[in-house]
Amino acid sequence: MIKRDFYLEELKSSMWDGQIKVITGLRRVGKSVLLFELFKNYLLSIGVLEENIIIISLDQRKYYKYRNPILLCDYVESIINNSKDQYYVFIDEIQMSIKTIDKENGNIEVTIYDMLNELKSYKNLDVYVTGSNSKMLASDILTEFRGRSTQIHVYPLSFEEYYSFKGGDEARCLNEYMLYGGMPRLTELNDDNAKKRYLISLYEEVYIKDIKERNGIEREDILEEILDYLSSQISSLTNPTKVANVISSEKKEKIDNNLVSHYINHSVNAFLILIAKRYDIKGKSYFKYPNKYYFTDVGLRNARLNFRQFDPGHLMENIIYVELKRRGYSVDIGVVYDRHNKTTAVKEVDFVVNDGDRRIYIQSALRMEEDSKINSEIHSLMLTNDFFKKIIIRNDIYHNYYDNDGIFHCSLIDFLLNRVDLF
Repeated sequence: MIKRDFYLEELKSSMWDGQIKVITGLRRVGKSVLLFELFKNYLLSIGVLEENIIIISLDQRKYYKYRNPILLCDYVESIINNSKDQYYVFIDEIQMSIKTIDKENGNIEVTIYDMLNELKSYKNLDVYVTGSNSKMLASDILTEFRGRSTQIHVYPLSFEEYYSFKGGDEARCLNEYMLYGGMPRLTELNDDNAKKRYLISLYEEVYIKDIKERNGIEREDILEEILDYLSSQISSLTNPTKVANVISSEKKEKIDNNLVSHYINHSVNAFLILIAKRYDIKGKSYFKYPNKYYFTDVGLRNARLNFRQFDPGHLMENIIYVELKRRGYSVDIGVVYDRHNKTTAVKEVDFVVNDGDRRIYIQSALRMEEDSKINSEIHSLMLTNDFFKKIIIRNDIYHNYYDNDGIFHCSLIDFLLNRVDLF
């Protein structure tokens, strides 16, 4: 079993903090393993009795009745009431809980959030839930829990986690990771064709089906076209209008921009796709459009294109973005302006990375063999005209160094294996 110590430590540090622990992430990314196996084993190792850990998996048939939030709350209360013991409750796939009507108290509508808040009031109960849909969880948590939750977002295996399991030559392992990504089940598959079949099946039978059913998608063909387009355009600037125009041209019919925007948001809410917004470094403001869209897992992106479009430079940028987000940083796409001879050119800094009041700028470069490429990457960083640390993450160097401009050139593998201090 792969140790996911990064997330395990977050769970351990949040025990009995008076908050509801909400573990979110893409389906099949390992949330259940983290909670029901790794964290449970930790609790048992420190002396917690197994009967004091209440497990409710709402995606399993024997627990279907507890999708009714009142019955779920009644069940937990029947165990912990009048007991001096401390209990833990683990509820898996909380988004499967549906609203119900409490007829005993005047036909009041009751949601899972009402019941979780009720359970949270018990001093001898520590509550943990997992969910695979940000539309239901993220927005409702802010309004219903009002700062009374601790959120832990789980990503696919990082390259560091993946390599800790696979071992061997680092560069070869990175090439494999760039092709197949970090979905945990892949570590059990040794055949390339089996990996491809698994990722394609996962995409079509789990994620696409889930998005369609959960959101009542009427134009399934449009959703498919959007995902095809975004898959082929990772790390490129785009917007719903452009996507709609491309699809309209291909299908010979007018596609509504708002429909495209809604379908993109459904994919984001399912944690399949991430949106990176553009930030004016000098103006200190955000642009509404265009944005960049990255895939939470590059293997799923490659599977969407049937492994036909392998763009290592764009995939590298995608991997770096997800890794920065996984580490908990705020990450934007930077915009700077090059004013010369009465003209102004818009330049890009791949990532503006903030950690509280600290900031760094990062460029992603697969190779920097030509002087023009070197000058381009460095020039954009220097246009920020400030003293925050500037980094170029490269896949063509084997040792790290500072150049004459004070820019830190960092090996991609060293970055991904967490061997360097970014700040």
